[in-house]
Amino acid sequence: MTCVDELPESVLATPDRCVAVTVFELSTRIGREAVAVVSTVAAPPQPGIVGGLLGARRVRHAPAFVVNKLTDYADGLVCPLLLPDELTLLIDDRVPVDDGLVYTATGERFTALALRSLDLLSLLPGKSVDLRPPRARVALPR
Repeated sequence: MTCVDELPESVLATPDRCVAVTVFELSTRIGREAVAVVSTVAAPPQPGIVGGLLGARRVRHAPAFVVNKLTDYADGLVCPLLLPDELTLLIDDRVPVDDGLVYTATGERFTALALRSLDLLSLLPGKSVDLRPPRARVALPR
């Protein structure tokens, strides 16, 4: 496994049971900041939704060197555990909340961590948020 997108195939789990961390750079009125988003591999966060939630003017995926520096993990293999306290952490509410196992990268190639979803969520200091894309409005015929 060289990136978290390969996790479902590597551990033979469904993508909704595999947890990923995506780091974004945001431009706000105050300046630039970074935010990490914990989500499932099945539903990666969309920059526009994250930016809208946080009132950012501009949002982009953080470059690899920024991810490596901010998280102390290899880009693409960021583990949601032991992230720096100063890094804002959001948790997609689509991450399963049950006794089942979830899998996550550990920052090392070819290595994954399996733990109960409730245990993982209890260890994360972030805020749970709704990152679902808005539904498209359909005009009804008159």
